[in-house]
Amino acid sequence: MSDKRLSGKTALITGASKGLGKSMALALGGAGARLALVSRNKEQLQSVAAEARKVGAEAEVFLADVTSEADVQKLEGEVAARCGKIQILINNAGINVRKPLTDFSLGEWRSVLDTNLTGVFLMCRAFVPQMRGQGYGRILNLTSIMSHVSLPGRSAYCASKAGLLGLTRALALELAADKITVNGISPGPFATELNTPILQNPEANAQFISKIPVGRWGDVKEVGQLALFLCSEEAGFITGTDILIDGGWTAQ
Repeated sequence: MSDKRLSGKTALITGASKGLGKSMALALGGAGARLALVSRNKEQLQSVAAEARKVGAEAEVFLADVTSEADVQKLEGEVAARCGKIQILINNAGINVRKPLTDFSLGEWRSVLDTNLTGVFLMCRAFVPQMRGQGYGRILNLTSIMSHVSLPGRSAYCASKAGLLGLTRALALELAADKITVNGISPGPFATELNTPILQNPEANAQFISKIPVGRWGDVKEVGQLALFLCSEEAGFITGTDILIDGGWTAQ
């Protein structure tokens, strides 16, 4: 496969300022995709855009809160004006609140569901219409191993990610005739900012690693390469599924 297999394609990535979003942006940009980078942190986005340009990618920065219907509507217009139609949409923005269910406030519960699930609905509703009719489209939703298994203190996160898996499958069926594939990527334990509470706790960190058959945390670049494949022409027959990248965690 050519290193520029995504030349001529525009990819919009939410939560692109760090972690898995940044990794996927750099992987797609390195393969020739034009990038529309979205998050709420302008400084971090600009840093990612600068890195992307070093690998030869065009990159534009957009500020938006995916939980806001008004923000997403504004974003759709801004991306169209500056980048034209997109062909790739990666819904990566996500948050987690770790605590027992009975300790959740309604606001905390809603913040997790709104970001991880409703935000994806808003983004897809806004951008799918322009993706239709192009003969090619890719939507990736960052699900989680918590779409399949669970841990104590993850009730809101698990509910949101299980819901996102269902949304992914339904949307794949709706868009199959438009030659737009819709898939999930379910990362397991990756050393990202979202897992800082575990990484900074030696006991919790050791416990996590003991449950990973390959014996290590995932490298964010591995998710970037998986996303690149799923966004390529070669993955056109893959849709409505969810790919676990978890070092064997869920095989146990």
